[in-house]
Amino acid sequence: MTVHDGREKFGRYFEDFQIGDVYKHWPGHTITEAEDHLFCALTMNLHPLHSDRWYAEEETQFGKNVVVGNFVYSLVLGMSVPDVSGKAIANLEVESLQHKAPTFHGDTIRAETRVIDKVESKTKPDRGVVTVETRGYNQRGEEVVYFRRKVLVPKRNPGFSGEGQQQQS
Repeated sequence: MTVHDGREKFGRYFEDFQIGDVYKHWPGHTITEAEDHLFCALTMNLHPLHSDRWYAEEETQFGKNVVVGNFVYSLVLGMSVPDVSGKAIANLEVESLQHKAPTFHGDTIRAETRVIDKVESKTKPDRGVVTVETRGYNQRGEEVVYFRRKVLVPKRNPGFSGEGQQQQS
């Protein structure tokens, strides 16, 4: 297993991924109230928990506005792009998405991704599918979001198998 610090290069080929490797995405990001409200407006999520300070303080268990979960997911997904899907042909699926804890205005989010599996394409020798788990953490080290996804990535050397041997036609 190798731990990558997130400042190496943009995107990876299928051969670059090794099961167990961890990518610590860099930099982190502090979520502002304005960003959260803009995301809510753009996605038409008008729940007052996210945008009405009085409602959040008086009517919820949190006592303050909570950042909309899809913004946190989108932010962490975006943080992973340079390390995981920067060269992707396609994002195939999100197998699991879990919002683990609330995120609040002013929280700083960081993220990391672990490679879980990789499989060469059975029909197209120039690509493969990489399965990863990504976790987002706040400044207190609390996990706030988790997701597992599959990404279709190109091979650097399409004429070679994962072991570096020439494939037979």
